[in-house]
Amino acid sequence: MEKVLMPKLGESVTEGTIEKWLVQPGDVVEEYDPICEVITDKVTAEVPSVFNGTIKELLVDEGETVEVGTPICMMETEDTGEAAQTDEPVAEDEAEKQEEVPAEKEPAPQKSNAGKSTGRISPVVMRLAEENGIDLSTVSGSGFEGRITKKDILQTIENGPSAQKEEQTNHSMPAEPAKTEQSTSTPAPDTQEAVVAGEEIPVKGVRKAIADRMVQSSLEIPHAWLMMEVDATNLVNVRNSHKSDFKKQEGYNLTFFSFFVKAVAETLKEYPMLNSSWQGDRIIVNKDINISIAVAGDDKLYVPVIRNADELSIKGIARQVSELADLGRRHKLTSAHMAGGTFTVNNTGAFGSVQSMGIINQPQAAILQVESIVKKPVIIDDMIAVRHMVNLCLSIDHRILDGLIAGQFLKSVKEKIEAYSLEHTSIY
Repeated sequence: MEKVLMPKLGESVTEGTIEKWLVQPGDVVEEYDPICEVITDKVTAEVPSVFNGTIKELLVDEGETVEVGTPICMMETEDTGEAAQTDEPVAEDEAEKQEEVPAEKEPAPQKSNAGKSTGRISPVVMRLAEENGIDLSTVSGSGFEGRITKKDILQTIENGPSAQKEEQTNHSMPAEPAKTEQSTSTPAPDTQEAVVAGEEIPVKGVRKAIADRMVQSSLEIPHAWLMMEVDATNLVNVRNSHKSDFKKQEGYNLTFFSFFVKAVAETLKEYPMLNSSWQGDRIIVNKDINISIAVAGDDKLYVPVIRNADELSIKGIARQVSELADLGRRHKLTSAHMAGGTFTVNNTGAFGSVQSMGIINQPQAAILQVESIVKKPVIIDDMIAVRHMVNLCLSIDHRILDGLIAGQFLKSVKEKIEAYSLEHTSIY
């Protein structure tokens, strides 16, 4: 009998919350099969088994938070030699590999996986598939809820995709019932529409992590905020002139948000104090400009990072936004996607908001809310004109920043946005 321990899912992570068990007592699992989903801060990660064996007992309830190294379940294992070592958290090596996967390295085959596997793909499976040139959409999963396991990939390598499918069919169930089970086992989105009046909803998982983080931020950081109205008419014209051809050529949308992120990234080079963080007895001015953006997936909120945003074109930023948003909707963002953010830009305008105050994503120094672009009558040269206007709302950590530098920063962002033009703005 072996203990499976809460893994260390990051360098500074000391605890994790079991959001969902993917196995139950009596289930037989193989090495690298996912056994549960664990959340730390704002990221959900799967814990893979490092044993071949049978689940005997679940020691931690869903929603319970425990420290790294705490036993979370018991397994009756086969003799796996060195793999059965239990003197350190069982998934630490796997978590570190997952930490090292940068956003741009997310394997393309995942997009076509939805019809074959209802769950996430483990890093080991992804690596094996990439190394052997296997399209995961051609592999049938034999794991929990149709997940593709290491055994499935090894079988495909040995026999080829068609042989693997035939083997799966002969030893499990006919193809049609399998499709039905996969579709019915996919959980319905936990959205606001599903909430019933009078219902009591337990606070756990990602929602609890968000709540704890926001309370800590609002209690520890003396927030101050200011708003500036910006004329986005030229930006709208530039984007509208490119959006159709851009979508045809690139396959993803050229969003207004990409232009705002570009303007912010360039301005952070001019005002590096906005790109700093509070570290107790010192302020660290960050070298890299890594923009955090908020991405929603059902009831979960993720904050992935666009790294070195100041070095990217508007097209490059649009691509990153599209890829990260897609991963967020499919709950495939890892802790590697979340790490290293130095400044947050939040697209509150997507919901029609025109004014809001963001809570700072500590230890960052500020967060910028980009509100909805709205047509308004404005006075230009003593004449009334209809322009596309947008409010930019900046929240700052008053321990680091004062109103003067915050105002200068926001004014510079405003000037860059208003300077976009069809003649002088390149999106490539």
